Amino acid sequence: MATSQAPSLGERLIQPVTNLSDFIWGGTWNGAEVLPFPPMTIVLLGIGLWIMVGLKFYPIIKLGSAFKGLFAGRKSQGEGEISPFAALSTALSGQVGTGNLAGVATAIALGGPGAIFWMWVTALFGMALAFAEGSLAIRYRERTSDGVLRGGPMTYIMMGLGKKWTWLAVVFCLGTLFSALVTGNSIQANAVADGLNELFGIEEWLGGLIVAILVFIVIIGGIKSIGNVAEKIVPFMAATYIVMAVIALILNFGDLGETFGLIFHGAFNPQAASGGFVGAAIILAIRAGVARGLFSNEAGQGSTAIAHAVAQTNDPETQGRMAMLGTFIDTIVICTMTALVILTVRGDFTAGGEAVAHAWQSDRVGFEMTSGAFAAAFPVEIASVPIGTLVASIALILFVFTTLLTWSYYGERAITFLYDRVKGSSRSGEKKLHMAWRVLWCVVIFLGAAQPSELVWRLGDISNAAMALPNLLALALLSGVVFKLAQGQRDAGPTHTAETPEEPEEY
Repeated sequence: MATSQAPSLGERLIQPVTNLSDFIWGGTWNGAEVLPFPPMTIVLLGIGLWIMVGLKFYPIIKLGSAFKGLFAGRKSQGEGEISPFAALSTALSGQVGTGNLAGVATAIALGGPGAIFWMWVTALFGMALAFAEGSLAIRYRERTSDGVLRGGPMTYIMMGLGKKWTWLAVVFCLGTLFSALVTGNSIQANAVADGLNELFGIEEWLGGLIVAILVFIVIIGGIKSIGNVAEKIVPFMAATYIVMAVIALILNFGDLGETFGLIFHGAFNPQAASGGFVGAAIILAIRAGVARGLFSNEAGQGSTAIAHAVAQTNDPETQGRMAMLGTFIDTIVICTMTALVILTVRGDFTAGGEAVAHAWQSDRVGFEMTSGAFAAAFPVEIASVPIGTLVASIALILFVFTTLLTWSYYGERAITFLYDRVKGSSRSGEKKLHMAWRVLWCVVIFLGAAQPSELVWRLGDISNAAMALPNLLALALLSGVVFKLAQGQRDAGPTHTAETPEEPEEY
C-alpha cells in the first residue's frame, strides 16, 4: 500500500508562520479577526504621515529638484566611500528585487487590484520616511580607526539619541540580521532559482549554487565593489524593464481605463469574486498593499540608510532627497509598471480549468503571474521561450542578483555593530568577521533557493516588521532633527559621542 510522503519541516512551518504574519500585518489569527485594526500598517503609515506633515510635504514638493540632482550626484562632494549616485544605486539595488516582480503579483493575489492603491499610499508616506533615513544617515556617521565612514539606523540611534538607547540599536541589528537572511537572501535566492528554472530548466539547488558563487565573487570586495556593480547594472536594467512594460501597455492601451477603475474601486470596496480570484475584503487589500509596499521599497525599514551613509557628501538634505527618489523609482515607477501589465494585458489564461482574460484572474501565482502577463504581451518566441518571459526572467535574475549583493552589506553592518559591543573587539577582528559573514551569506543563498516559497514570503513579512519597528521608533524620536535637516541645518540636533577602546573609537 502506497504511503504519502511526510511533509517537510518547511511545509509544517507554513501555517504557524502565516498566522504570525497575518497578526502583525492584518490583526487576524487563523483567518479570524483578533484586533479591529492592522497593527504594523497603522504604525508604518502613522509615523510616515507624522513625518510627511512635519516636513510640510517636502518629498512631493521637492521631487522635481531631486530628479535634477541625480546628475550632480555622480560627483563626490564630501567624505565617504562611494559617490552619492552610487549610494542611491546601491540602495536601489537592495530595493528593486523580487518584490517588484513577484511581490506585486502576490499583493494582487492576496488583496485584489485595490492592493496597488495602498502600495502607492505606502510609497508616498515612504518617501518621507526615506528622506528621514537618508538625511540622518549623513548627519550621524561613525569613523573607524582607519578612517572609514559608515552608518545607518544603529549609528543615528547611538549618536542622535545617546548611549541609553543602545538597546534599541541592538534590537534593530538583530532584526536586520533576521531580515537580511530571509528577505534579503532566502526570498531572493528562491526567486532567482525559479527564474533560472523557467528559462534554462536548471534544478533549483544548482541555480542557487551558481548564484552563490557569483555573489561571493563580488561581495569579497566589500561596499566599494558592490557600489561599482550596482552603479552599472541598476540604471540599465530598470530602464530596460520600464521600456518593455510601457510598450506592453501601449499595445493594450484600450484596457488601461478599466485597470485604473479596478484599482481605485478595489481600494475602498470588497472585491467581487472573478475567475480564480476568490475576492478580498478592504482590510486584505490594505494589508497586502502596505506589507508588499514595505517589502519592495524598504522605506521605514532602515536598510537603505546603511547604503546612503557611505555617500561622499557632507549635506544631509541632498542625500535625503536621493533616498526619497529611491522609494519613488522603486514603487511609484517600477512596481506600478508591473501591476499595470498584470492587470491590463489579455491572454489565454485559465482558472480552475476555465478560460479567463487576465493573468491576475488565473491560477498563476507570484513571478509566474508576472511572467505570464509579459509573455501574453510579447508572445513571439526565441528558442521556444516567449520574448515576454525572457525579458521578465532576465530582469528578475539581475534585480535579485544585485539585491543579494546589497543586503549582504546590510547584514555585515548589523553583525559588526553587535561585535563592536563586545569588549576587546578590534578592526582586524571586524575584517575576519566580515569574511565569515560573506561565506555564511553564500551558503544561505544555496539553502534558501529550494525552500517553499510561501514559507519564505511569510517569514519575510515578519522579519521586515522586526527590523522596521525599532527604526520607526528612532525616526519618530529624531523627527525634530529631520525637520531641521530639511531646512538646510546640517548640524541639527545633539551629537552624543564618547571615547571607547573598541571600534569605532568614538561613539
